Amino acid sequence: MLDILIIGGGPIGIACGLNAQKAGLSFVIVEKGCLVNSLYNYPSTMTFFSTSEKLEIGGVPFVSTHKQPNRAEALEYYRRVATSNHLPINLFEEVTAILPENGGYKVTTSKATYQAKRIIISTGFYDIAVNLNIPGEDLPKVRHYYQDPHYYAMQKVVVVGSSNSAIDVALETWRKGAEVTLVVRGEEISQRVKYWVRPDIINRIKEGSIKAYFNSELTAIREHEVDIQTPEGPITIPNDFVMAMTGYKPNFDLLKKWGLNLSTDKFIPEYNPDTMETNLPGVYLAGVVCGGLDTHLWFIENSRIHADMIVDDIVAKRLIK
Repeated sequence: MLDILIIGGGPIGIACGLNAQKAGLSFVIVEKGCLVNSLYNYPSTMTFFSTSEKLEIGGVPFVSTHKQPNRAEALEYYRRVATSNHLPINLFEEVTAILPENGGYKVTTSKATYQAKRIIISTGFYDIAVNLNIPGEDLPKVRHYYQDPHYYAMQKVVVVGSSNSAIDVALETWRKGAEVTLVVRGEEISQRVKYWVRPDIINRIKEGSIKAYFNSELTAIREHEVDIQTPEGPITIPNDFVMAMTGYKPNFDLLKKWGLNLSTDKFIPEYNPDTMETNLPGVYLAGVVCGGLDTHLWFIENSRIHADMIVDDIVAKRLIK
C-alpha cells in the first residue's frame, strides 16, 4: 500500500511528490495527460505574470532569460525537476474511481488499480471551459483554447472576454493580420490584465485597430456571422472564428463523484485551511482546484505551500500513530 497517491502531474502535484520523496514516503503521481498538461496546453506565445523565482518548486532554482518566463522555459523547468529527481509519474493515466478500502483508498485508473493510505488531489482547472450557452456555440469555428496566432491571419475574429487570455488572443491575432472584434461584458478591460499588456490593448482600441464593444454580449453564432447585443441595440457582423476566452473551471462533477463536499455558490471544496485535508479523511487538496469557481484565487506562486502543509500533516499523523 502506497503512503500517498497524487492525482495531477502539474507543478503543484510535482511539488507534493518532491516533499513526499524528501519525507521518505512511498508515492505515485498519476496524470491523465502529458507532464504539466495544463501548461502544455497554454498558448505557445504565453508569458507568465510571475517572475521565475515565484514559480520554483522543491527548492530547485528556475533560471530564465526573461524577467517573466515563457511557456517553453516553464515546460523545460518542470520536466527537468521531475526527471532529475526520478519522480514516479505515470502519464496518460486517468483516475476513474476512488473508494475507501482497508483503512485507506482503492484508486482505479484507466491503466491500473492502486491502494493508498492518503490521496492528494491536484487536478487544476484548465480542462473544462466555461460555456457561453448561446446558439451556435457548438460550431467548429468556436474555440475555447488557443495555441498560435498565425492560424487566424486574414480572418475575421471575434474574441469574447477581457482578461489576460482574451487580450493576448486579440493582440496576437491582430498582429498576424486578423480583423479583430472584442466583445466585453463589463465596461472596461479587466484590471487583472498584465500591466505591460493593458496599455497596449487600450491604445489599439482607441486608434481603431481593434474594434471593442463594452457592456455587450455575444448572443448567437452562425457559420459566417455573429449577433452581438450592445448598449445601442443588437448588431450582426461578418465572422470567421469566435475565440471564447471565457475562463475554465475544475471538474466539479468528478470531485462530487469522489465524495468531496462543495459549497453551493462557488463550488469551493470543503477543506481544513491548516492541513488542506478535505471532508474525506486522508484526502487532501492542493493548488488551484481549492478555489472552486474562484480560479483567480490560487496560482503556482501562492499554492506551492500546500505541498509543505499536506506532507507535514501526513508525517505528523504517522508519527502519532
